[in-house]
Amino acid sequence: MRAISRAVASFGAYVRLFVRLIKFEHTVFALPFAYAGAFLAEERIPSFCRMVWITVVMVAARSLAMALNRLFDVRIDALNPRTAGRELPSGLLRRSEVWVFCTVSWVVLVAATFQLPVITRYLWPVVVAPFVIYPFTKRVTWLCHLWLGCTIGLGPVGAWVAVTGRVDPQAFLLGGAVALWIAGFDIIYAGLDVDFDRRHGIHSVPADLGLDAAVWFTRAFHLVAVGLLVAVGLATHRGVIYFIGVGLCAVILGYENYIIRAGDLRRVDLAFLTMNSILSVAFFFFVLVSVLVEKCPA
Repeated sequence: MRAISRAVASFGAYVRLFVRLIKFEHTVFALPFAYAGAFLAEERIPSFCRMVWITVVMVAARSLAMALNRLFDVRIDALNPRTAGRELPSGLLRRSEVWVFCTVSWVVLVAATFQLPVITRYLWPVVVAPFVIYPFTKRVTWLCHLWLGCTIGLGPVGAWVAVTGRVDPQAFLLGGAVALWIAGFDIIYAGLDVDFDRRHGIHSVPADLGLDAAVWFTRAFHLVAVGLLVAVGLATHRGVIYFIGVGLCAVILGYENYIIRAGDLRRVDLAFLTMNSILSVAFFFFVLVSVLVEKCPA
């Protein structure tokens, strides 16, 4: 029994390494927006089976994206004191193990798309390609934040397609809002590594343009993101409940930008993790209530 207990504990610790590798807790950022995309597209609650497969696709896609990013950035992470303790540079996981994890995530992703409308099984490369490209954008341009945002913004677009079987323009309004929301706080997060990035030729808005510019870029991106959420509501004929949710998102983004100052990034974790988690869940909640309560005009 002790041997079994030790084996179970060892396996659990091994699994937790992968959970930490992909920062599974950050899935809460993207998943509620994907659900919101599905609910807005359907204008009601989609079937349970459909939502399960959308969840599988989203989790597999994000796991693949994060693992690839860690693999391609392992040399940079090893040099950076803030990231040197991560699973790959510290040697807790081997590259071969993470490549196997990537392969399994990709297989699960592709298999899940075959449980959704036919169009999704042909569009999965459109989702995977940006994952592969993103880690290299920071070697080239400070526009890497927008690339990351667009990569994650494909989530609600994909969920929209998964319930309708078609690509609607409204989906890209929601995807654009998510892209700018993600890009905005990624700019601020990059401020934690500004000195390291400048020394090693890594591009970001803070490293290339300065922290003052980073703060203003974030504010502009988040302002446009709120505008796009309003546009989504208008395009899908949502009612007052939906727009109350958008108003709450605007307040949360305003608070995020208030607590982050150029040169004062002590509360980045509060803005990056806590407030953004609240924002995504709150937006989905108001979309859910709107879909349940408010009837769209014919």
